[in-house]
Parts: sequence; structure tokens; C-alpha cells
Amino acid sequence: MREKSVPPLKGGLTVDTTLPRTIHLVPLDTIDGFDVRPGFYDINGATAIPGGVNFTIYSHGASSIELLLFHREEEEPFAVLPFPQRYRIGNVYSMIVFKLNIEEFEYAYRVDGPYEPEKGKIFDKSKFLLDPYAKAVTGQSEWGATAPRGQHYKARVVKDDFDWGDQAAPLIPMEDLVIYELHVRGFTRDASSGVKHPGTFAGLMEKLPYLKKLGVNAIELMPIFEFDEMQDYREVDGQKLYNYWGYSTVSFFAPNTSYAAETEFNREGTELKKLILDCHRQGIEVYLDVVFNHTAEGNERGPFFSFKGFDNNIYYLLTPDGKYYNFSGCGNTLNCNHPIVHQMIMNCLRYWVTTYRVDGFRFDLASILGRNEDGSPMIKPPLLQAMAFDPILGDVKLIAEAWDAGGLYQVGSFPSWNRWAEWNGRYRDDMRRYLKGDEGAAQGAALRLTGSWDIYGQAGRKDASVNFITCHDGFTLWDLFSYNEKHNLKNGWNNTDGANDNNSWNCGAEGRSGDPGINALRRRMCRNAFALLMCSRGIPMFLAGDEFSNTQFGNNNAYCQDNITSWLDWTLLEKNQDMFLFFQHMIRFRKAHRVLRANISDGCWGQPDVSFYGVNGPCGGYGPHERYVGVLYTGGERGVGPEAVYVASNAWWEELSVRLPDLPVSAGWTLAVDTWEEGAPSKGQHVSGGFTIRPRSVMVFVGR
Repeated sequence: MREKSVPPLKGGLTVDTTLPRTIHLVPLDTIDGFDVRPGFYDINGATAIPGGVNFTIYSHGASSIELLLFHREEEEPFAVLPFPQRYRIGNVYSMIVFKLNIEEFEYAYRVDGPYEPEKGKIFDKSKFLLDPYAKAVTGQSEWGATAPRGQHYKARVVKDDFDWGDQAAPLIPMEDLVIYELHVRGFTRDASSGVKHPGTFAGLMEKLPYLKKLGVNAIELMPIFEFDEMQDYREVDGQKLYNYWGYSTVSFFAPNTSYAAETEFNREGTELKKLILDCHRQGIEVYLDVVFNHTAEGNERGPFFSFKGFDNNIYYLLTPDGKYYNFSGCGNTLNCNHPIVHQMIMNCLRYWVTTYRVDGFRFDLASILGRNEDGSPMIKPPLLQAMAFDPILGDVKLIAEAWDAGGLYQVGSFPSWNRWAEWNGRYRDDMRRYLKGDEGAAQGAALRLTGSWDIYGQAGRKDASVNFITCHDGFTLWDLFSYNEKHNLKNGWNNTDGANDNNSWNCGAEGRSGDPGINALRRRMCRNAFALLMCSRGIPMFLAGDEFSNTQFGNNNAYCQDNITSWLDWTLLEKNQDMFLFFQHMIRFRKAHRVLRANISDGCWGQPDVSFYGVNGPCGGYGPHERYVGVLYTGGERGVGPEAVYVASNAWWEELSVRLPDLPVSAGWTLAVDTWEEGAPSKGQHVSGGFTIRPRSVMVFVGR
């Protein structure tokens, strides 16, 4: 049968009648020697398509936009392609450039428009601008070797053909998580790590068997979005200081290429994908610490490389006279609930979930995500609500740092829709005060141990509390019991940076000590802290290296320390093997006793699900002078039967005689944990009636 002739479609599209579903794109114009035509307006960024590359960019206030093409590592473009006005729909410019090989060019934009700083409009056609949707950023591939200041950022087109196979995400229930926070570079950068590719995604991959052995099932990576480690670079007393932590985003869609062991031209992110795939094979989830509260462009004195040039008055919260609000403490604040920024953030999260299979996000200074365009807190922030109900994010863990640098503190009141969890800053503070024996701290500790129901229970928020005693921001666990004061002089700010209210205790000597008694007490205090963390309702999180007493030498704000101050010293793992074994044991213990993690019934043996005990038996609460807290968890589930776990903690400096909770005649108590002893506990001993708890120690009993 003869094919019927089909005329060209309007706009230059033709249909191949032998392949009814194939559409051939034909050029309409020639610009600077390249054949071009209008592109796909709903595909943001630069995307390789058959025959060329589709470039889509938008700006509300621009009068014109130019696409700049560069040869790799060249500073001046070899082609400048202005978008014809007829290639614009609404505020979106889209153009297909034919016969472009993605391996042979990098790209940026120039944008023209009004210059009215008092209105927040600062368009400058002389600036080369980075695509906000760039999937890879040039000039960052080698750590610390960025070109001199003033270099513009450029982007590359990424080919995504990674094969995830049939590996499914772990989808670990919130109650079963044990989160391990780490810095990709610092985790393996020191030679003591023994990996082939130190300081990289590949180096972290080499350590996955270690993490599996430790027992954690989720890793939270400090920022891995592209950032400039040379931002605020300086030298202090001969020491090079960088933007090491990375909490200053350059590009939200691009992984930090300096974290890759090898240069991945046009395949950026492959090593990270391999890491995530390997984690999933090991049953470990991967969360990203994301920074949507500000960007690396800073305030009026900061650099001008992307968002300022596309729509400064849309991307940032501005005062009525065009200045930058600074609720982030970093110079600017992203205007998260503006529809354009809202859309970008949602697209970004979906991208990381679909393209990288990320399992969760921890949002830095998340309270900013709930601020209105005038900076005021919103009751139902559209962005946070959209994240809570987005179908693509349906299985993703959402964790908020529920405060910001502008004074908004929302622990317990963060807009959640029963979907968001929170870093529980009150858990950290109350537990630290109790552990070091502060007067009046027992009642707060009891509430934190039992799930902070006073904070989250009234709102019916399940799995809302992420419990932590240490994190990247502050002392390590060892330093928490080695220093009364911060020691941040090496940061170059005369020890004025970092928190002053650490609730730490040096156990009798500031810093390193040769006193065996002091060191034994410090080790016991670390065991106390971790034992209580693992016996608390809520989601536990701890800092990488705490399991072998890693130290930052008293620095509680090591954001700029790309050296042994922040790098893990893996020689301590062998030296402090007893501490590692204790951490390993407590993680296993938590996993073995679901009654510690969740309310699995209304209790058993006539006891409620959770109850408080003093040294002489049940109590309704704790007075200001008490330093003993006992918590009884009971419950039963099919296949396990009735079970009780009694957590006894003595924050006093003298031993105490304690009465055990009563059990039925057919049941008995077994001692499972005693932090007075070094290392992992030996086989448990049966105990009845009562026991003696030594000074500053924790004991845990199991009743069956």
C-alpha cells in the first residue's frame, strides 16, 4: 500500500510516515554559524537530544538572553547565540542548537535587563551566568585548585545512562533508622583511612563494609551539591582555611565534582550513583544535607554568578530598598515561597530522587523555607506542604533543622502535616545537661528518653524526633567530655566564632590528659551518652568518628578546617576498639528490642507502655535535686511475647542502691548493659529485687 504524503507541520516539524511516532526536528534559523530552532519549553536546563542540544532558560525581568558556548577550559566563548524574541514563550526562552557534541563545549548565559538596585533589579549583560539548572559545573574538579577570583562558572551537559538494575530502595521504617552523619571528604581524607581514593565518593564506598559492621543503616552526607571551597579562602598562621563543610551552594542540581575520584566529563555524578547503588545493596539509605536557605552569592558585596543575574528580586528575600535579608547568617536568604523558587526547589528534589535515587533530605536552617516574601513566618508554607504531599517524594525522608539564624525556633512546631521529622535540638541540650549532672535536668532527660511526647505527642506527630547529642556543628562526643570551653583560635576569628553554650564538661582537666582516672571517666561518659541515645524513643543520629572517640581538639566550629582537625583519624579505631565494640553492641541491642523504638502495645504485665522510676520505684516525675532517671518500656508483639526493658541512669557522682520494677513470678531481669565496664558487655547476668548502680553510669535490664 502506498504511503500518503504528509505536509510539513507548522514551525518546521515533519512527520516520517514510515515511522508514525517519530518526529524530525529541522532547523529554522542560523545564528553565529549554528543551525537552530525553537526548543522544548518545559525541559529546564541543557539536555542532549538526537541531533543537538536543547537549551531552556527563564527570566521574569530580562529583556534579552544570550547563550554562550565555550571550548573546554577556555575563558572566552567561541559562539554567542542570542535567543530570538520569537523563541520566547512567556518568560521562557528555549532553543535547540544542532550538531553540538556535548563533549566539546561548555556553556553559560548573558542576560540583559533593567538596572534598578532600589527595586532589586541588577541585570548586567557583562556577567557570564551559570544556568540555575546546570547538572555539572566546571572549574571545581580539583579540590583547592580553583582558578583566581573573578572566574565565571560554566556548565556542562550530562549524559545520564546509569543502569540501576533491579536494585530497590531499602525503604527502612523511620522507627528502625540509625543515622550516621559524615563529611564525604573528611571521612577518608587522612592516610590512616587506608582507602585507595581518599576524600571521595569512591573512598566512602570502600568503607561501606565498616559501616555495615558498625550497624548503621542510614548515612547523612554533609553538603555534596556543588560549592566553592575557595570561598573565603585565607591563611591563618600558615594554615590554609577553606569553605570545607560546603554549606554555601553554587548549583543545586550538580554534585560536587571534586568529590569524585576521577574526572567525569559529561558523566558527572556517576561515582555518586555507584555509591548510592552500593549502599542500597548493603541495606543502607542515603540522605543529603541540602542548603536551600541561601546561596554562595552572598549580599551586595558577594559574587554575581547566577541567580542575581537572572532575577535577583525573585530569587532572594529583599528589603523594601533592595537590600538582602539575612536570616541565614550567610549574607542572603533564598525566597523559597515565591512560585519560581518553589518550582525550582521541587524540581531539584525530584531530580535527586529520580536520577540519583536519594532516600531522604536533611534541610539546613529549614525554618527559612517557611518564611514569606517579607520574611515573616507562614502558617502553612506552600513549599513545605508541597514537599509533604508530592508523589515523587512519597517515600522520601524529610528532616528539618527546625530553626534559622534569624531567631525563628520551631522545634515541635515546624509545619509538618505529620510528614516531617526534626532535628530535636532540645534532646541534645537536655541530655547534655543531664549527663554532666546539672541540677534540675532529670525531668527533661526523662521526657527526651521517652520520645519527647511533651513536644510532639500533643500534635500526634509520629516519628518526628531525630535524637542526637553530637553532630557536625559543635563538639565531637569525646570533646564534649574533654573541654569546658571551645578552642577555635585556628579558625582565625580570635575564638569568637562557634557556640558558647555547649553544655560540655571536661571531667576535671581541659583537653588532653595523661590522668588514667580522667580518661576512664571520659570513656564512661561517652558510653553513657550513646547508651541513652540508643535507648531513646525517636530516631537516633550520631557523628562519624564518635564510635572511636575522634577529636577535633576542642574546635566546635571546624567549618574551615580541611586538615586532621576535621578529618577522621582512623588510628583511633584500633586504639579505642573497646569504644567501637560498645557502639556496635548498643546498635544491635536497639535493633533487637523494638519496645525501645516504638509503642508496640499498651504495655504488658500490668505496666503501661512507658513509665518513670526513681531509686525506690515508680514516680510521676523528678525533682530539681534528683540525678537518677529510670525508664521502663513494656510491650508485646506476635512472635516475641511480652517484654520489658528498664533503663537506669545515674548522673550523680556517688553510687546508688536501686529497686528493680516488679515482674510476674514467671519473668525475670537480665543485665544487658553496664557502662561502668569497658567495651561490649559480656553475657548478661540474672538480677532480682534490686541492684547497685555505680557513679555516673548507665545500666540496662531486659525482662522476659
